Amino acid sequence: MESNERPTMKMLPGDEVRQIMWRFAERYDIQMAVAGARSVARGLVAKLVADGQRKSHDWTAEKQSMFDAFDASGVTQAALNMDCGGLFEGPKNLALSLLSYEMSWVDNGAATSSFVNDLAMGPIAELGTPEQKKRYMTLCAPGNESGKTWRGSFALTEPLPYVGVDTGVLCGRVSSAEWKDGEEPMIRVEKRGRFITNIAIADYVTVAANSGDDRIKGSCMIIVEATDPGKFDRGAQTLKCVHQLSNTGDPVIDVVVPASRIVGGYDIVDGKVVPKLTHSEIIAQVFSKTRVGVGVMGAGSLMSAIEPVIRYQRTRFRGAVGVEESSPRYQQGLQMKEDVTERLADVWATAEAASSLGFDISRRYDALELIQDEAKAKLGKGREMLKNMKAPVEKAVQLLNEGKDPLEDEDVTVRYVYLLAICNILCPSCKLWNTGHGADVMRQAVTLMGGYGITEDCPGFLFYKWTDMQLDATYEGPEAVQRRQIGETMSSPVFLAQLEAWAKELEACPCAADNGANALAAALRLWSWTQNFAKTAKDPNGKKLGASQRHGVVFPLADALAGLMAAKCFHADIKFLAQNGKDHPVVGPELESYLNTFNDLLGTVVADVAGDAGKICSGIVFGFGAATAEDKAAYAALRLALDEALAGTRLAKDRAAKCLTTVMIPEALDYPM
Repeated sequence: MESNERPTMKMLPGDEVRQIMWRFAERYDIQMAVAGARSVARGLVAKLVADGQRKSHDWTAEKQSMFDAFDASGVTQAALNMDCGGLFEGPKNLALSLLSYEMSWVDNGAATSSFVNDLAMGPIAELGTPEQKKRYMTLCAPGNESGKTWRGSFALTEPLPYVGVDTGVLCGRVSSAEWKDGEEPMIRVEKRGRFITNIAIADYVTVAANSGDDRIKGSCMIIVEATDPGKFDRGAQTLKCVHQLSNTGDPVIDVVVPASRIVGGYDIVDGKVVPKLTHSEIIAQVFSKTRVGVGVMGAGSLMSAIEPVIRYQRTRFRGAVGVEESSPRYQQGLQMKEDVTERLADVWATAEAASSLGFDISRRYDALELIQDEAKAKLGKGREMLKNMKAPVEKAVQLLNEGKDPLEDEDVTVRYVYLLAICNILCPSCKLWNTGHGADVMRQAVTLMGGYGITEDCPGFLFYKWTDMQLDATYEGPEAVQRRQIGETMSSPVFLAQLEAWAKELEACPCAADNGANALAAALRLWSWTQNFAKTAKDPNGKKLGASQRHGVVFPLADALAGLMAAKCFHADIKFLAQNGKDHPVVGPELESYLNTFNDLLGTVVADVAGDAGKICSGIVFGFGAATAEDKAAYAALRLALDEALAGTRLAKDRAAKCLTTVMIPEALDYPM
């Protein structure tokens, strides 16, 4: 990499840069929603935290005021359809992720309060009947005819030992309460929820339950309203150590509702109520998207740490006896020493990659939503779908091998199978890497504040964010769930073909030798070879390394892949900025400086994730004694290529760290301490 001086960022990236990188420069509606969320986060929410509202588990009037602010700013309406009072026409994944990002910039509990309101609506919005969508979206819109804005909650987990993280295990029951001839069946819903967010204020709850008698078949999700006849006990407030700006409890529900509340509707078959969708089918579709929002919260928390740490480092010695204003110690503070800026560069690089990953998968889900109904109609259901997917999968692989984009194919099923294969990897990768690895990196941000990092008045509330991220890692399924999905989908021929196509694209990058793109390409190839090796290799006991239940192999491969995907998405955002920023009146004049620093940050994160991938792959190839001499030789060549491609990435980190000593920041944070 070049060692000569190059222009670097003069100030931290602002909205103009982010709108281009994250692809909403042409979406004025999203920009306005982002501004509304930011005003709530850095205004009311920041004041609540600064005033000590996180010290109480109780749901106070002050905390409740957040929902009024959500209503006034447009945050509440973001998840609703436009004909029901919503803000956006069409898919909303990118918009909702950006709003979560803005809220988590200040407090993840507040972000969760908003997020769970959308999560409760998720099953209805995604798979509800037209009548269900109309009723609940309309009631949840501020200013609706009822005079009250409804809030929602999502009751999935049960009071099984240790919270019951297995979403396939349900104790909740639905049974036939009354069924008169010619009338709609009445359903008894019994649910003892555990760790249910927003339950203290919920007007309706989407509940997961199993059949409790032979007149109802299987499982379902069903909508319960707080005023339904029976028992609706919101339960005691959960005594969380984190997320105190969201309310959580263990409700006890025993009510009677009409069968029309079954999400997605039902059929009557042989005198039985048969839900059209099981609770697992609904969760699979809803969680496949909503967990991205939690991953984005981790990215927002990390990015928000950069400015406060810079300020702390530079002002550390000001006011001390003998430190003159004209001295380097006064002007630069801790940044006179390399260690603090090098470690902050790691935090910054991770934040950028995590953000890119979160918004990339959000945009892909928006694209998938636009075509999924048409594609599914052509592919059919069940075994018929699996059979009919074979041809479009083969076509997508062929296009990728030829260097073509499957998204440009005229066959909607080709576009669908391609997007599905990529989303099946990027979504759990976002949740896994952003909240898991992200929490580890946030710890570094806290330590960079010294003793200040663990005080209540720490600028940026970094300690709160670090502890909040421990809970974020369990929301929407803990890390094992994400690793499990990656393990089940990383053998997709479409995805593996895309990996090779990405490697070629990275190598063709004009500055591939300067920003770690070559190393990322080499790491993708090393990972792909190792994953293929594990499919057939056996340990001395004759057990296949790549078996789905061999978590000691599959899960580390998932961890490695998640980090590589984050770096790849960051590279794509830098490339897009380079292509589309030059004519922007604000970004254009400083584009070279932005690109130089972003590329240095890319080199920094590539060195990290490629190094981790190399360590994991070596452990799998050599650690089980399964490699033949031929395997070892093939692997050694790939590993050497990776190691050599890492040349200069530490120089990139040096440059990113140096940029942190000169980049301009505002005189004070834009929200209270």
